[in-house]
Amino acid sequence: MIKIGEMIVDFGDPVVLGLSVVGVLLLILIFMVLRNAGRSADAAAPLLQQMGLLDDTVRGLSEGQQRLAGGLQTVSDTQAAAQAKMIQVVEARLADVQRGMTESLHGSSIKTTRSLTELQERLATIDRAQTNIEKLSGDVLSLQDILSNKQTRGAFGEIQLNDIVSKALPPDAYTLQATLSNGKRADCLIHLPNPPGPIVVDSKFPLEAYEALRGAQNKAHLAEATRLMRAAVRLHIKAISDKYIIEGETADGALLFLPSEAVYAELHANFSDVVREGFDARVWIVSPTTCMATLNTMRAILKDARMREQAGAIRRELGLLNKDVERLGDRVGNLDRHFGQAARDIEEIKISAVKAGNRALRLDNFDFADDTEVDAETVVRLAPKQN
Repeated sequence: MIKIGEMIVDFGDPVVLGLSVVGVLLLILIFMVLRNAGRSADAAAPLLQQMGLLDDTVRGLSEGQQRLAGGLQTVSDTQAAAQAKMIQVVEARLADVQRGMTESLHGSSIKTTRSLTELQERLATIDRAQTNIEKLSGDVLSLQDILSNKQTRGAFGEIQLNDIVSKALPPDAYTLQATLSNGKRADCLIHLPNPPGPIVVDSKFPLEAYEALRGAQNKAHLAEATRLMRAAVRLHIKAISDKYIIEGETADGALLFLPSEAVYAELHANFSDVVREGFDARVWIVSPTTCMATLNTMRAILKDARMREQAGAIRRELGLLNKDVERLGDRVGNLDRHFGQAARDIEEIKISAVKAGNRALRLDNFDFADDTEVDAETVVRLAPKQN
């Protein structure tokens, strides 16, 4: 393959190969003619004729070569145009691919950012939850410290009792840390009317016995814990019965408040004999839930008693109200009569106004023929009287 200017000659092409062979034959023929130049003139004439024919053939081959060069140029131009179009298509495809990759990367970046933001929020939530758990753990430890000490445990029960009583009863219906005539101080004294009279609520919490009962590992430990639990509750019942039930001063019963629903459920499930002993001693065991229900019943009793105490005043006020209603009825009747008289006066005023209007109209028109109330002698006539 040889490149001549912008034209590329490929010797593998049959046309180019044919032209090359013809050129070689021409050169050989010229060489033979020159070598035989000394031959006769007769022999030269056919040779010249052949050379003319060969020249025509070469001219034809030259024209074919030019046409071939034009075809090659056309092919080259077509190939260049196709190559340029292909390059444009490839560039467009590459631009589309790049745009798609950019959008994909942008979307992935947004999703990644959103995921990281959500992850940070969840981590922040977990941190807050961890902080709350740590705080709750500290509160639990504090509660354990409170319950491990008898004095603080008693204060804890009293605070819970005070909260329940203050929500269930009006402030003047109870007294906290009330001192009785025997010098004993009750956690709460509820001022119920007679009967039954003021009733004492005392807070007790047999925590040690209950924890021993829950932590028993074998039958021997369970039996010992059961005995301790029964003894502790009986001791509380006896103390309340001896200290806070005073004849003529308090009601003939009292309430033992347990600040724990679990202890209350344990007593009624497995120590029903102790609960019955409390009933016999007029000491009723209550939990936070049952205490609230009992206090709501007491509130209804207090409301009924206060209504009975105020029954006389209510009847007196009702009598006065009845008299006020009667006076109001009389005054309404008088007002109605006044309104009736005023209505009649208004009707008469309307009649007088109508008459005055009609009279003014007749005066304006000098029409006195129908006026029966006017004396004929008093009318001033405009024309002299005819005889």
